Amino acid sequence: MTLISPQPWPVGAVDLASEPTPKIRRRRLGPGPAVPFALLLGPVLLISIWIAGSAIGLIDPRILSAPWTVIATFGTLIADGRLQEHLWISSARALSGLVIGVVIGIVLALIAGLSRWGEALIDGPVQIKRAVPTLALIPLMMLWFGIGEQMKIITIVLAVVVPIYMHTHNALRGIDTRFVELAETLPLTRAEFLRHVVLPGALPGFLLGLRFAVTLAWVSLVVVEQINATTGLGYMISLARTYGQTEIIIVGIVVYAALGLVSDALVRLVERRALSWRRTLSN
Repeated sequence: MTLISPQPWPVGAVDLASEPTPKIRRRRLGPGPAVPFALLLGPVLLISIWIAGSAIGLIDPRILSAPWTVIATFGTLIADGRLQEHLWISSARALSGLVIGVVIGIVLALIAGLSRWGEALIDGPVQIKRAVPTLALIPLMMLWFGIGEQMKIITIVLAVVVPIYMHTHNALRGIDTRFVELAETLPLTRAEFLRHVVLPGALPGFLLGLRFAVTLAWVSLVVVEQINATTGLGYMISLARTYGQTEIIIVGIVVYAALGLVSDALVRLVERRALSWRRTLSN
């Protein structure tokens, strides 16, 4: 038996086994680490520009009142009680339209999502409504329901129904069939099937639609309150426009923005708590 002696390494050859393994830089998927006070950075930057522009005279106070003037007007409106009165009325209108629209949207989504006949009858009209802006229907709403509170709330309801229906219906259609098949092997009644399978599966879509619905409720409110209204934030802004009081207009806009941000934050908080089991890039 002939033994083969090991061959010496050629001159200049590199022993790969002895070389250190290069470090692989891992790239983290997603938007990166959380930014402290991320929601406040943009507004703080805009306010800083506003303050600086007003202080050095770049912004004409007749076009855009200075921040300190707006703050003083804000305090005056609160002291007079006018701001609280208009705010309460506007909030009641928006909340009424939002609640009614959410209920109608959920019912329509369940009917269309759980029945082919229901989808055939409901989905088409809702898609037509989706293509027609709600604000374009205001003249028709005025002819049908007048110019009172009924017209204002119905306009908000029409704006809210579409996102609730669309996202809830899509979530219902997207429920994993494995869960449905598993539920069919258990002795579940129709009500138990809806409670334990359908509703949890549709919850993420519903909450996403609710975020859009809340925003649209406030947007619709801004418009309808400027149509023959005698109360509400929109009326206050419209009246200030007539007299050229830009500081009151800005107060109303700031209140609208605050209401929208607070409403969206509340929905996001509910979404985070209700969907704590779901891991996403934002977790």
